[in-house]
Amino acid sequence: MKRHVALTGFMAAGKSTLGRKLARELGCPFFDTDDLIARAHGAIATIFSTEGETAFRGYEAATVADRLGQPAASVIALGGGALTVAQTRTLLHERAYTIFIHVSPERALARVRASRQRRPMLGDRPTLATVKRLYEERLPHYARADYVVERDRRRDEAVIADVVAWLRERRFPGSR
Repeated sequence: MKRHVALTGFMAAGKSTLGRKLARELGCPFFDTDDLIARAHGAIATIFSTEGETAFRGYEAATVADRLGQPAASVIALGGGALTVAQTRTLLHERAYTIFIHVSPERALARVRASRQRRPMLGDRPTLATVKRLYEERLPHYARADYVVERDRRRDEAVIADVVAWLRERRFPGSR
């Protein structure tokens, strides 16, 4: 039985913001894998610069596996590249409903530029071409999610309502 909801999507899609709100709506805890990794291993940008992406993905896979191993229902916001790891995809398929928070590359770039958070996969001056390239690499993984919800130009409450309705059909705990 799937006991967790995992939000996936490109960076700056709003996974963490929506995840907190969804968890509150469902009455279960929320976990952001990037936050958990940063607490355990240091700043993500530092991990990328000193240990590399492979090390980061290893930390990420272990963090996701740990959260999915917990018996209580939860909402988990995944990093934008978490689904690039086969082990993570397999565990998510077995133990969580995966929700793809879809934003256009253009909207993602605007949100990245508006954020003060450094995005190691995009470099210091992200361009639309860079975002589109990375987005297109990841899209096949995102597209395999159990549910896809459109985020562009929609209020958080509307997105959450769609997700809760979908979870209700699956009798997810707290979605009644």
